[in-house]
Amino acid sequence: MNPDDPLLQILACPLDKGPLHLVVHEEERLGDSGADAARAPESLYNPRLHRRYPIVDGIPQLLPSSGEQVTEDEHVKLSALLRKSDS
Repeated sequence: MNPDDPLLQILACPLDKGPLHLVVHEEERLGDSGADAARAPESLYNPRLHRRYPIVDGIPQLLPSSGEQVTEDEHVKLSALLRKSDS
């Protein structure tokens, strides 16, 4: 999914109906075999609820049950990525 994709403007979190942010996990794209390697290379993130929704084969998985709660440490990392991509 492209950060400029107009679809991102209309996608909303299934729980709070707020906007979601595209997160591209560069380490997975580069083939890192770390503990998070099973995670999709892209996801949609809701910083208000600290929930991440995977994008599988280009399709956002936006069922409430498909989202995963992230830890506080992961939230800090994702928030930093979002700030970096906004600038």
